[in-house]
Formats: sequence, structure tokens, C-alpha cells
Amino acid sequence: MAIATSLAVGVAAASGVLLGSSCKPRASTHDSDACEWISSSSIVANRRVPTPQDLPPQRLVVQEPRPVADEVPESVLRWEGFSMEESRAHADQAQLQAMSRSPHEVLAELQKGNTRFWTGRANRPEKSAFERRALISKQFPSVAVLGCSDSRVPTEMIFDQGLGDIFVIRVAGNCLDTIASASLQYAVNHLEVKVLIVLGHELCGVVKAALLPKEQLEQEPAALQDLLRNIKDGLDENCLNLMHDSRAKDREAVTSNVVRQVEGLTRDRSIMSKVALYTRQGGPE
Repeated sequence: MAIATSLAVGVAAASGVLLGSSCKPRASTHDSDACEWISSSSIVANRRVPTPQDLPPQRLVVQEPRPVADEVPESVLRWEGFSMEESRAHADQAQLQAMSRSPHEVLAELQKGNTRFWTGRANRPEKSAFERRALISKQFPSVAVLGCSDSRVPTEMIFDQGLGDIFVIRVAGNCLDTIASASLQYAVNHLEVKVLIVLGHELCGVVKAALLPKEQLEQEPAALQDLLRNIKDGLDENCLNLMHDSRAKDREAVTSNVVRQVEGLTRDRSIMSKVALYTRQGGPE
């Protein structure tokens, strides 16, 4: 089985699976693309941006912005047809291209996307109307992600991916329950994804709640009790209670929970058979 340790440890493909986890995607600290663009332009110019008072009167001309050819996404320029035949042909071509990538290439692209998001330079890829229509006939995501339902961790956004790129399962506390397991099995065996990721995040409210005393957990609704107990059983609370730094304790609890879910995946025969196949065909052990 191939194991990686950083952003993710996971892979599943037609040729096999590499298994993985991710604990802390980077979050963007920029308020908007516009602010970042202005800041970058000022730095490149290396001089103060002129104000209207600095310019001669004859230069104060207001012009409406107009589109520039090289600003139009290449996908829009290349795909202008809308027939279903053309859409299906485009989908077939895109699928072949997606399937040709190795698991490590897929993982590297996710890391790059997360870096773009973190630095405020996300592409936020949008499909053209033609490409969206092409996705009607089939989907071919390269990665499946089991993540948390937390509204602050939208999977496609933090990896800067677009429509049809990621098969996403979101459960509070990124917990591997029956539905999540079945969804990942579908992604591996039917969609033939190249990467599996269990994605945790800092300051997870569900993981924090799981550390509450059992008496308090019993006051929660039955279904929520089961979820919190499931997470709680996988945490070494004696070890965690030795930590006096609350943020360090939080990170360790989140990491331990992710590791436990990955361990659960390693007991799934249908997934691990793909991992073994990937290793036999030359993937890293």
C-alpha cells in the first residue's frame, strides 16, 4: 500500500489505489481578488499609484472596460458547439486525459490548488456552457474526499477545483460511517478515482464536542450521541489531557480523528484490493 504524509495520503484508480489523509488545508487571508490585484499592481510598478489630482485635466478620461481576447478563458474559445454529439465527444476526450494522470500528479495538483487558495490567487475554475453540458453524460473525478460538513471548509474551494473535479462526501467530523464508506466504495469501484483523502480541519466543533464528559453527551439527541461517541472512542483522552495548550490539543485531536478514519478505510477489502493492485503495478509502497 502506498502511503504519503503531508496534505494527503490517498489514491484509488482503475490501476489501483493509494490511501490518504489531510488534516489542515490552508485558509485564505485575503479579503478579495480585487484587493490582491491592486496590491500586486502597486508592487510591480514600484511607485505610488497616481490620483486624479496628479494627472493633467486632458487625461481624465473615463472609459468603459472592454473585453480583451486573451482574457477570455481558452475553454470558452475552444468549445463553442452545443450539440450533444460534440458534448459527448468532448467528455470522452476529457475523461481520457483525466485517466492518464498518475495518482501523484493528481495529488500534486490538489496541493497547488490549496496553495493558490491560501495565497488569495485562486483560479475559481468555471466550466463553459458547453463543458457543463458535456458533464451531463458522465462524470470522471480524479479524487474522492471525505471531509467535514463545516461551512468554513468547502472542499472544491479550498483545493481550487471546479465542477466535476472532486467526488465529495461531507459528514460532521469527517466520520467514516456506513453511508460515507459506501460512497467511497462507489468512487473507487465505479468512478475509478485516483486519490482518496480524509480531510480534517482545525477548530472542528464536532471533534471538540466529542471530548465533553459522557454525561453531557447523553443530553444530545440519539443520532448525535452515536456520532460523538464514535469519534470519542477513537481519541486518546488521557494523552490529550496532558496538553496545556488548547490549540495544540485541538490539532492533536483532529489529527487523531483523521488517522482513525484512514485506519477504517484500510480494513475495507474492496478499497484495499485497489491499493494492492496499484503497488503490484509499480506504485510506491
